[in-house]
Amino acid sequence: MRNLKLALSYDGTDFHGWQVQPGLRTVQETLESAWAALTGERLRVNASGRTDTGVHAVGQVVNLRSETKLSSEVLLRALNAHLPADVVVREATDVPDSFDANRDAKRKLYRYVIHDGPVPELFLRRYCYHTRYRLEAAAMARAAACLRGTHDFHSFETEWPNRATSVRTITHLAINRFADWIWLDVEADGFLYNMVRAIAGTLINVGRGYWPESRVAEIVEAKDRTLAGPTAPALGLFLMRVSYDE
Repeated sequence: MRNLKLALSYDGTDFHGWQVQPGLRTVQETLESAWAALTGERLRVNASGRTDTGVHAVGQVVNLRSETKLSSEVLLRALNAHLPADVVVREATDVPDSFDANRDAKRKLYRYVIHDGPVPELFLRRYCYHTRYRLEAAAMARAAACLRGTHDFHSFETEWPNRATSVRTITHLAINRFADWIWLDVEADGFLYNMVRAIAGTLINVGRGYWPESRVAEIVEAKDRTLAGPTAPALGLFLMRVSYDE
Protein backbone atom coordinates (compact mmCIF):
# COMPACT_ATOMS: atom_id res chain seq x y z
CA MET A 1 0.00 0.00 0.00
CA ARG A 2 1.43 3.35 -1.08
CA ASN A 3 0.82 6.72 0.51
CA LEU A 4 0.69 9.34 -2.24
CA LYS A 5 0.78 13.10 -1.82
CA LEU A 6 -0.89 15.24 -4.49
CA ALA A 7 -0.59 18.99 -4.90
CA LEU A 8 -3.45 20.46 -6.90
CA SER A 9 -4.94 23.69 -8.13
CA TYR A 10 -8.56 24.40 -9.00
CA ASP A 11 -10.91 27.12 -10.09
CA GLY A 12 -13.60 27.00 -7.43
CA THR A 13 -16.23 28.92 -9.41
CA ASP A 14 -18.30 25.95 -10.52
CA PHE A 15 -17.72 23.77 -7.45
CA HIS A 16 -19.78 23.55 -4.28
CA GLY A 17 -16.60 23.58 -2.24
CA TRP A 18 -14.15 20.78 -1.54
CA GLN A 19 -16.08 18.22 0.47
CA VAL A 20 -18.29 15.55 -1.11
CA GLN A 21 -21.98 16.48 -0.98
CA PRO A 22 -24.72 14.30 -2.46
CA GLY A 23 -25.96 15.59 -5.79
CA LEU A 24 -23.49 18.49 -5.94
CA ARG A 25 -20.30 18.97 -7.93
CA THR A 26 -17.35 19.20 -5.52
CA VAL A 27 -13.59 19.09 -5.95
CA GLN A 28 -13.21 16.00 -3.77
CA GLU A 29 -15.82 14.04 -5.72
CA THR A 30 -14.27 15.13 -9.03
CA LEU A 31 -10.78 14.03 -7.98
CA GLU A 32 -11.97 10.71 -6.56
CA SER A 33 -13.98 9.96 -9.71
CA ALA A 34 -10.94 10.67 -11.90
CA TRP A 35 -8.84 8.38 -9.71
CA ALA A 36 -11.42 5.60 -10.00
CA ALA A 37 -11.56 5.97 -13.78
CA LEU A 38 -7.77 5.71 -13.96
CA THR A 39 -7.03 2.96 -11.43
CA GLY A 40 -10.37 1.26 -10.71
CA GLU A 41 -9.96 2.14 -7.02
CA ARG A 42 -12.81 3.76 -5.13
CA LEU A 43 -11.16 5.59 -2.27
CA ARG A 44 -11.40 8.70 -0.13
CA VAL A 45 -8.75 11.42 -0.47
CA ASN A 46 -7.64 13.32 2.61
CA ALA A 47 -7.16 17.09 2.12
CA SER A 48 -5.22 19.64 4.13
CA GLY A 49 -8.54 21.38 4.70
CA ARG A 50 -11.88 22.15 3.10
CA THR A 51 -12.44 25.15 0.85
CA ASP A 52 -15.92 26.61 0.55
CA THR A 53 -18.14 27.12 -2.47
CA GLY A 54 -16.48 29.46 -4.95
CA VAL A 55 -13.06 29.48 -3.24
CA HIS A 56 -10.06 28.74 -5.43
CA ALA A 57 -6.82 26.90 -4.69
CA VAL A 58 -3.32 27.27 -6.08
CA GLY A 59 -1.68 24.90 -3.62
CA GLN A 60 -4.15 22.45 -2.07
CA VAL A 61 -2.50 19.28 -0.72
CA VAL A 62 -4.07 15.82 -0.32
CA ASN A 63 -2.89 12.33 0.42
CA LEU A 64 -4.38 8.97 -0.47
CA ARG A 65 -3.53 5.30 0.06
CA SER A 66 -3.46 3.22 -3.10
CA GLU A 67 -2.45 -0.17 -4.46
CA THR A 68 -1.65 1.21 -7.91
CA LYS A 69 1.65 0.20 -9.50
CA LEU A 70 1.74 3.21 -11.82
CA SER A 71 4.75 5.47 -11.30
CA SER A 72 4.28 8.98 -9.93
CA GLU A 73 5.17 10.45 -13.32
CA VAL A 74 2.58 8.33 -15.13
CA LEU A 75 -0.03 9.06 -12.47
CA LEU A 76 0.49 12.79 -12.86
CA ARG A 77 -0.04 12.76 -16.63
CA ALA A 78 -2.85 10.21 -16.65
CA LEU A 79 -4.79 11.74 -13.77
CA ASN A 80 -4.78 15.16 -15.43
CA ALA A 81 -6.08 13.52 -18.60
CA HIS A 82 -9.11 12.29 -16.60
CA LEU A 83 -9.76 15.59 -14.82
CA PRO A 84 -11.89 18.48 -16.12
CA ALA A 85 -10.27 21.75 -17.17
CA ASP A 86 -10.91 23.48 -13.82
CA VAL A 87 -8.79 21.05 -11.75
CA VAL A 88 -5.14 20.19 -12.29
CA VAL A 89 -2.75 18.00 -10.29
CA ARG A 90 0.60 19.79 -10.19
CA GLU A 91 2.62 17.18 -8.31
CA ALA A 92 2.36 13.51 -7.33
CA THR A 93 4.92 11.98 -4.96
CA ASP A 94 5.28 8.95 -2.73
CA VAL A 95 5.53 9.93 0.94
CA PRO A 96 6.06 8.02 4.19
CA ASP A 97 3.10 6.05 5.49
CA SER A 98 2.84 8.40 8.47
CA PHE A 99 2.14 11.51 6.34
CA ASP A 100 -1.33 12.98 6.77
CA ALA A 101 -2.15 16.04 4.64
CA ASN A 102 -4.58 17.41 7.21
CA ARG A 103 -3.09 16.49 10.54
CA ASP A 104 0.51 17.36 9.59
CA ALA A 105 -0.22 20.79 8.10
CA LYS A 106 1.61 23.47 10.10
CA ARG A 107 0.58 26.66 8.31
CA LYS A 108 -1.67 27.75 5.46
CA LEU A 109 -1.37 30.86 3.34
CA TYR A 110 -4.51 32.43 1.88
CA ARG A 111 -4.69 35.37 -0.51
CA TYR A 112 -7.70 37.64 -0.98
CA VAL A 113 -7.70 39.60 -4.24
CA ILE A 114 -9.49 42.94 -4.60
CA HIS A 115 -9.92 45.09 -7.72
CA ASP A 116 -10.85 48.74 -7.15
CA GLY A 117 -10.40 50.20 -10.62
CA PRO A 118 -13.10 52.40 -12.13
CA VAL A 119 -14.18 49.67 -14.56
CA PRO A 120 -14.65 46.01 -13.53
CA GLU A 121 -12.21 43.52 -15.04
CA LEU A 122 -14.47 41.47 -17.32
CA PHE A 123 -12.16 38.51 -17.93
CA LEU A 124 -10.93 38.27 -14.32
CA ARG A 125 -14.30 38.83 -12.67
CA ARG A 126 -14.40 35.23 -11.34
CA TYR A 127 -11.10 35.64 -9.49
CA CYS A 128 -11.40 38.92 -7.61
CA TYR A 129 -13.81 41.06 -5.63
CA HIS A 130 -14.52 44.33 -7.41
CA THR A 131 -15.39 47.33 -5.29
CA ARG A 132 -16.46 50.66 -6.75
CA TYR A 133 -14.73 52.45 -3.87
CA ARG A 134 -11.07 53.38 -4.31
CA LEU A 135 -9.37 51.87 -1.26
CA GLU A 136 -6.52 53.28 0.81
CA ALA A 137 -4.23 50.24 0.96
CA ALA A 138 -1.75 51.89 3.33
CA ALA A 139 -4.49 52.52 5.89
CA MET A 140 -5.63 48.90 5.54
CA ALA A 141 -2.08 47.69 6.18
CA ARG A 142 -1.69 49.83 9.29
CA ALA A 143 -5.07 48.70 10.62
CA ALA A 144 -4.21 45.04 9.99
CA ALA A 145 -0.97 45.14 11.99
CA CYS A 146 -2.82 44.33 15.21
CA LEU A 147 -3.95 40.99 13.75
CA ARG A 148 -0.46 39.51 13.65
CA GLY A 149 0.42 37.13 16.46
CA THR A 150 -1.78 35.00 18.70
CA HIS A 151 -5.31 36.26 19.37
CA ASP A 152 -8.85 35.09 19.92
CA PHE A 153 -10.36 35.67 16.46
CA HIS A 154 -13.98 35.05 17.43
CA SER A 155 -14.92 38.41 15.89
CA PHE A 156 -13.93 37.00 12.49
CA GLU A 157 -15.63 33.62 12.79
CA THR A 158 -19.06 32.71 11.44
CA GLU A 159 -21.23 29.78 12.53
CA TRP A 160 -19.70 29.94 16.02
CA PRO A 161 -18.72 27.74 17.72
CA ASN A 162 -17.38 25.32 15.11
CA ARG A 163 -13.96 24.77 16.66
CA ALA A 164 -12.81 23.95 20.19
CA THR A 165 -11.16 27.36 20.43
CA SER A 166 -11.12 30.59 18.43
CA VAL A 167 -7.46 31.27 19.25
CA ARG A 168 -5.16 31.25 16.23
CA THR A 169 -1.69 32.57 15.42
CA ILE A 170 -1.18 34.69 12.31
CA THR A 171 2.47 34.38 11.35
CA HIS A 172 2.36 36.59 8.26
CA LEU A 173 -0.02 39.29 7.10
CA ALA A 174 0.66 41.69 4.23
CA ILE A 175 -1.36 44.04 2.05
CA ASN A 176 0.07 45.08 -1.30
CA ARG A 177 -1.16 47.24 -4.16
CA PHE A 178 -0.24 47.13 -7.84
CA ALA A 179 -2.16 49.58 -10.03
CA ASP A 180 -5.88 48.80 -9.49
CA TRP A 181 -5.23 45.57 -7.59
CA ILE A 182 -4.89 44.93 -3.86
CA TRP A 183 -4.08 41.55 -2.39
CA LEU A 184 -4.26 40.53 1.24
CA ASP A 185 -2.00 37.64 2.25
CA VAL A 186 -2.66 35.90 5.57
CA GLU A 187 -0.68 32.90 6.83
CA ALA A 188 -1.62 31.21 10.09
CA ASP A 189 -1.42 27.94 11.99
CA GLY A 190 -5.13 27.45 11.33
CA PHE A 191 -8.24 29.31 10.25
CA LEU A 192 -11.77 29.65 11.54
CA TYR A 193 -14.79 29.42 9.26
CA ASN A 194 -14.79 32.45 6.91
CA MET A 195 -11.96 34.04 8.93
CA VAL A 196 -10.00 35.47 5.99
CA ARG A 197 -13.12 36.71 4.23
CA ALA A 198 -14.30 38.43 7.43
CA ILE A 199 -10.89 40.05 7.86
CA ALA A 200 -11.02 41.20 4.23
CA GLY A 201 -14.51 42.68 4.67
CA THR A 202 -13.37 44.51 7.80
CA LEU A 203 -10.26 45.96 6.16
CA ILE A 204 -12.26 47.04 3.09
CA ASN A 205 -14.39 49.17 5.42
CA VAL A 206 -11.19 50.79 6.67
CA GLY A 207 -9.82 51.22 3.16
CA ARG A 208 -12.90 53.09 1.96
CA GLY A 209 -12.73 55.42 4.98
CA TYR A 210 -15.89 54.06 6.54
CA TRP A 211 -14.04 53.04 9.72
CA PRO A 212 -10.92 54.47 11.42
CA GLU A 213 -7.80 52.31 11.50
CA SER A 214 -8.14 51.86 15.27
CA ARG A 215 -11.46 50.07 14.80
CA VAL A 216 -9.80 46.74 13.90
CA ALA A 217 -8.01 46.43 17.25
CA GLU A 218 -11.27 47.21 19.02
CA ILE A 219 -13.04 44.50 17.03
CA VAL A 220 -10.42 41.91 17.98
CA GLU A 221 -10.73 42.83 21.64
CA ALA A 222 -14.56 42.71 21.58
CA LYS A 223 -14.73 39.06 20.39
CA ASP A 224 -18.08 39.85 18.75
CA ARG A 225 -18.72 38.92 15.10
CA THR A 226 -21.48 41.50 14.74
CA LEU A 227 -18.96 44.32 15.19
CA ALA A 228 -16.65 43.22 12.36
CA GLY A 229 -17.14 43.88 8.67
CA PRO A 230 -19.13 41.74 6.23
CA THR A 231 -17.88 38.42 4.93
CA ALA A 232 -16.25 39.30 1.60
CA PRO A 233 -17.38 37.25 -1.43
CA ALA A 234 -15.76 33.85 -1.94
CA LEU A 235 -14.60 34.51 -5.50
CA GLY A 236 -11.61 36.59 -4.36
CA LEU A 237 -10.15 33.95 -2.04
CA PHE A 238 -7.30 31.58 -2.93
CA LEU A 239 -5.59 28.86 -0.88
CA MET A 240 -2.02 29.57 -1.95
CA ARG A 241 0.17 27.24 0.06
CA VAL A 242 0.13 24.57 2.77
CA SER A 243 3.36 24.22 4.75
CA TYR A 244 4.67 21.09 6.45
CA ASP A 245 7.74 20.26 8.48
CA GLU A 246 10.61 19.07 6.30
